[in-house]
Amino acid sequence: MYKLLPDHPVFGKAQNIIRTTDGASIPLDLANTDYTNFKKEVLAGAELQDADGNAMTAQEAKDYIKELP
Repeated sequence: MYKLLPDHPVFGKAQNIIRTTDGASIPLDLANTDYTNFKKEVLAGAELQDADGNAMTAQEAKDYIKELP
């Protein structure tokens, strides 16, 4: 399961993701293997929470992933 950090006040969107199983912070960086795994897992059905801790629907999560680099 993953959780978005709150939106950045300057950049707007979340700049990091928390993997809730171990608390690891995952930056939105294509060179980071945790980031690429995060995207694959969410597209495969892993739960993604918004910054408030609310679970996104599977479609909301997929739509969010499509907006990412």
